[in-house]
Amino acid sequence: MLSIPRRSTFALPLLAALPARAETPMAAKPLSRDIAWWQKRHHDKLEELAQKKPSLIFLGDSITQDWEVDKDDKPFLQFAPGWKRFYGDRNAVNLGFNGDATCHLLWRIENGEVSGYTAKAAVVLIGANNLGRLHWSAADTIAGIATCLTALRTRQPTAKILLLGVLPSIRSDWATETTLAINRGLAARYRDPAIATYMDVGHIFMKNGKVDPDMFIDPQLTPPRKPLHPTPQAQNLISAAIEPTLVRMLGDRTHS
Repeated sequence: MLSIPRRSTFALPLLAALPARAETPMAAKPLSRDIAWWQKRHHDKLEELAQKKPSLIFLGDSITQDWEVDKDDKPFLQFAPGWKRFYGDRNAVNLGFNGDATCHLLWRIENGEVSGYTAKAAVVLIGANNLGRLHWSAADTIAGIATCLTALRTRQPTAKILLLGVLPSIRSDWATETTLAINRGLAARYRDPAIATYMDVGHIFMKNGKVDPDMFIDPQLTPPRKPLHPTPQAQNLISAAIEPTLVRMLGDRTHS
């Protein structure tokens, strides 16, 4: 007759002591946007990427997409000349999408926007929309950015990555504090250029210790909005600030 071993009295305490498995935050899960213009832009960018085989890519949200805007009748919306000045001869592609959070960028990375070519460098600026209606925490946003970089590195193993800190804005005390917390976390996490070079260009937007509303286009819109999107002049200052790093990454001449 087989003897059935008695259940150990230690089994339940040991199981109870195991840490709970952390759930992946929404900020780090790929999510498509079921919006006609967004889907069209994604497909158009796939065609542009297939044609250009870019050396330099910019990944982000509306702040990055703004570099494509050029309104002749509105000087405060003339971004394209700055893009042409700094990146026009660098075989660069703008992969900024208005309204994207980290989860949307992750979906685009996983669905062809960084595949099929070999880039020399990638500039990543994402996270501002995590702090809007989504209201995601600093920890979740850092996890989302980290997941994007891992997915990018997997598909572009030889590309040098320049990660920009989330830019300052004037939206709420919570958004300001969370932006600072995100950037502190990114600075601590990305110290090895072999993984990513981290750069905080937030000082560009500061005046007398405060964020300068004149550095943003939003107050000039009709109706006015809270300062979030840099002016063309501020975008050019960002370009100038990252230029030495891009020159090293691309091995080309200085643009100014």
